[in-house]
Amino acid sequence: MQKPEIDWKRADILIQLALEEDLGDLGDTTTNSVIPADLKTTAVLIAKEDLICAGLPVAERLFHTLDPDVVFTAKVQEGEACPRGTVMAEISGPARVLLTGERTALNFLQRLCGVATAAHKYQELAGNRAKILDTRKTTPGWRNLEKYAVATGGAFNHRIGLYDRIMIKDNHRELAGMEGKGGILRSVRRAREMYPQLEIEVEVDSLDELDEALLSGAEYILLDNMDNEQVVKAVGIARNKARLEASGNVTLGRIPSLSETGVDYISSGALTHSVKSSDISMDIRIPETALSPTPEA
Repeated sequence: MQKPEIDWKRADILIQLALEEDLGDLGDTTTNSVIPADLKTTAVLIAKEDLICAGLPVAERLFHTLDPDVVFTAKVQEGEACPRGTVMAEISGPARVLLTGERTALNFLQRLCGVATAAHKYQELAGNRAKILDTRKTTPGWRNLEKYAVATGGAFNHRIGLYDRIMIKDNHRELAGMEGKGGILRSVRRAREMYPQLEIEVEVDSLDELDEALLSGAEYILLDNMDNEQVVKAVGIARNKARLEASGNVTLGRIPSLSETGVDYISSGALTHSVKSSDISMDIRIPETALSPTPEA
């Protein structure tokens, strides 16, 4: 569960797609017809609400995709708390470039700040008692960026994809059970034989299934949709034989009490699938000299 770095190969594809859908074949027709080609200007990115910063490198990359000579100066660090009114970055360059990139850059930045801000709230409520995990319920194509934002906000990443951890979920269990009893034991054994290098997690719906999961030797056990009382019992039964993750019906209001149960992890798809984008604006800074009246001849 290490913090992911931004995968620029993937991020560049997203940036290119986002620009293409906005510019079409004709480009920024409004800006190109209204703003002189040689006009230079400076703009600032301003937090319009309290937020956790995440995604400034992506915004910078987008402006540099439009014009590598644009000067992008971050005024805050990734993961830094930004109260409303904070100037997050300053951008200088051709006015046409800044206006053309404005909305697309903000779309990336607002989304990633929203994820980071939510992650920070969840982990703050859990304190040091349990680690908040994200899930694979991410925007298609955005997983790397959204998981980057989760970690930047102070929470933690679950598996990145289907390839970096064995996770035997309810549908796997149901199908394995068609072969007879002992589906969890059988599934873990097969996974261990095929992918000995990977850790294994088993999802369970009941304390009976927990017993079988513990016998299987799985490193992680996900307690699916259990209430706090059941989670406390599961923690007592596991007795450090496996690390336990609580998932399902995880709300902000429930996190403090759930984290007190002794569970190791609390996972929530809400960190990425239903967060509100943060409110950020780009404001043009017009020099005072430009506002001065023209001297009479």
